[in-house]
Amino acid sequence: MAWFLLILAGLFEIGFTTCLTKAKEATGIYYFIWIAGFFISMSTSMFCLYRATLTLPMGTAYAVWTGIGAAGTAILGILFFKEPAELWRIVFITTLIGSIVGLKAVTH
Repeated sequence: MAWFLLILAGLFEIGFTTCLTKAKEATGIYYFIWIAGFFISMSTSMFCLYRATLTLPMGTAYAVWTGIGAAGTAILGILFFKEPAELWRIVFITTLIGSIVGLKAVTH
């Protein structure tokens, strides 16, 4: 269950960074909707991270949480926000994902 919560926390981290990106571009009521999404996603992410650290080591949980957020946000940036998809960027995102999988494999 802790790993599920940790992955969920990482996905909500991607959500709050996406909401921040969209809020920069929004005006009027849409700005406030994206900001509300940011606060909801951030709160949910932190709660899930907290719950995961009740079982998992803090260093592992934090590394996986930030890794999921960083890799996911970079991938969404490439797919939806026209950020560059350069070779070295893809290599390092792949390395980051491999590191997350490796931490899962060695943590009990």
